[in-house]
Amino acid sequence: MGKKITDEQKRVFFDCSKCPAYCCGLYERIQVTKRDLNRLAKHFGVTPEKAAKRYTKMWDGKERVLKRTPDPILGEACQFLDHETRGCSIYHARPEVCRTYPDRPRCVYYDVLKFERQQQADETVLPLFQITFREVEKKVVTDEHGSEKIWEWKQEKK
Repeated sequence: MGKKITDEQKRVFFDCSKCPAYCCGLYERIQVTKRDLNRLAKHFGVTPEKAAKRYTKMWDGKERVLKRTPDPILGEACQFLDHETRGCSIYHARPEVCRTYPDRPRCVYYDVLKFERQQQADETVLPLFQITFREVEKKVVTDEHGSEKIWEWKQEKK
């Protein structure tokens, strides 16, 4: 009996070429590590220091992120998003966070995109997303049926 040859890559259920690049525009920050800076520097033929100055900025003084530019579809997006192809213009030099996204076999944005296009019977439909981060309070609620962990939104101060 011969050896069975298998592909080590997991099956994915999304196609980035059919998406408007939500991941490049929805997140306010795309983290850049030292390794990413070195990759960018090599790609553009500059020093890591020059790459940091040209293509990144500090986020809240703690984290280095890619700079963003205006985008006709998403409002603002990564500066390396090609507005015509909706693909990454530095694909082989992209940061690690982009290389691993979405880090699972499914992409929620692609799933919603496919669902809405099917529901509307229109392949040009583009659902809009907004990500809002809020602080939550974790609580354990107990009643006659047992206990359950829940998260409650903290009230915003007016």
